[in-house]
Amino acid sequence: MSTLEIRDLQVSVKLPDGELKPILAGVDLTIKSGETHAIMGPNGSGKSTLAYSIAGHPKYEITGGSVTLDGQDVLALSVDERARAGLFLAMQYPVEVPGVSVANFLRTAKTAIDGEAPKLRTWAGELRGAMEKLQMDPSFAQRNVNEGFSGGEKKRHEIMQLELLKPKMAILDETDSGLDIDALRIVSEGVNRVRETGETGFLLITHYTRILRYIKPDFVHVFVGGKIVEEGGPELAEELEVSGYEKFLAKA
Repeated sequence: MSTLEIRDLQVSVKLPDGELKPILAGVDLTIKSGETHAIMGPNGSGKSTLAYSIAGHPKYEITGGSVTLDGQDVLALSVDERARAGLFLAMQYPVEVPGVSVANFLRTAKTAIDGEAPKLRTWAGELRGAMEKLQMDPSFAQRNVNEGFSGGEKKRHEIMQLELLKPKMAILDETDSGLDIDALRIVSEGVNRVRETGETGFLLITHYTRILRYIKPDFVHVFVGGKIVEEGGPELAEELEVSGYEKFLAKA
């Protein structure tokens, strides 16, 4: 059982003129293995800032609070150390990595996380099986990471990483954006396969409830003005679908 604890997290972003603009205004959140927490909020509320701050993006400056994973100070770790500790981020806009094949990227990542290289014969089967489940053509294994991929293919590749790397905590930053209904279903099924193991905790960031019809959250948090202003169960997402965020804006 793993636990990610976020306490009074305050984050600013550095503007081009060097000034710091506050974004997160004291976030408190605890996620345990097997739990799925959905964070919903309007554009500009700081949801993605929360994701990238936990992952260690250099654009964001931590000005207060703490983040720990199983008692370890996450904020004191480099980005690669955070990944090896068990944190995973599925990005809203996955980047292209020219010159690095999907197969080499995934095997290198798996080796770094496990501390030893997976056996080639076993690994080839795992990779092929993961691609089949996500309905990805096997030829994608030899293509450069995300290069020339469609939006849906990039998101499927993110979930393939999730399934193969088996992190302790997974942050999915608007994984549903840009997906058609078929891709959304396939991606959601991949997430649910990992959820069923009970070994990974999820922080699912989204604007909309459509992905929550496929991935049922245990907890829903309304995020406005850089902080959580309301918490509840799946019924809270249904309320947001009907009434939107307007009534919560005054709480920010």
